[in-house]
Amino acid sequence: MHEDVKEKIEQAQSEGSRLLYSRPKTLREVRTHYCSGCGHGILHKLIAQCIDEMGLRERTVIMAPVGCAVLLYDYLDVDGLEAAHGRAPAVATGVKRANPDNIVISYQGDGDLLAIGMAETVHAANRGENITVIFVNNTVYGMTGGQMAPTTLVQQKTSTTIGGRNVGTDGAPIRAAELLNTLDAPYFITRCSLHNAAQVRKTRNNIAKALRYQNEGRGYSFVEVLSMCPTAWGKSPAKSAEWISQTLTPIYPLGTLRDQGDQSKQGAEHQVAAPQIEEVQ
Repeated sequence: MHEDVKEKIEQAQSEGSRLLYSRPKTLREVRTHYCSGCGHGILHKLIAQCIDEMGLRERTVIMAPVGCAVLLYDYLDVDGLEAAHGRAPAVATGVKRANPDNIVISYQGDGDLLAIGMAETVHAANRGENITVIFVNNTVYGMTGGQMAPTTLVQQKTSTTIGGRNVGTDGAPIRAAELLNTLDAPYFITRCSLHNAAQVRKTRNNIAKALRYQNEGRGYSFVEVLSMCPTAWGKSPAKSAEWISQTLTPIYPLGTLRDQGDQSKQGAEHQVAAPQIEEVQ
């Protein structure tokens, strides 16, 4: 926090003013290193707010593997363990089983969760492990150069698909939420986004619900979050938010696929239908 801003806040508090918006205690007071417009910083704040409001800080353990997700440790003031690439759900399983009272969060990107970590992802969900998985879907390997990820759209250009993703050679994008929704065990599966204020609020509510369900011992929760990656996409922050709204959400529709704690969302009527894969410029 800049010193002049900090001084103004302290002055206002000393004069009896009520601070309406402040940094969550679980969010470390450090300057962000993320690229302009990146969604990770927003998501870190939301997680920290939920942890604070639910009083879970002293019990929370985060798992973050390789990629931009690994930098979560720099920002959240909770316990954490490093996991090898793709192995965060396996490490989270071990921590939760050894210490059932802990609140265990696996925080992963799309290359990590759906490529090298596909087996760990599916089997942890299939076992119904009582953990919370937060999946950041920005359709590329953000940290290592913008390579194609399992979620990269058809015809989307990346550093490894310079002519655009080709279904014939690269396969179609994988929809993680829909994939896990074919399993019996998961308790809560949802997809949300960070591209505008309304969606940020919904994402915050979904994270809070997932953590509450874990705290109540309900089982496996999966929160997929569509996030901006302006650097890898070659777009401005504003254009990146628009791209999520206009291009990503038709392929990755927002909504709750399963919520066993909400009886109004049971049965076929609440399922989010997977749309046809369209060629995306």
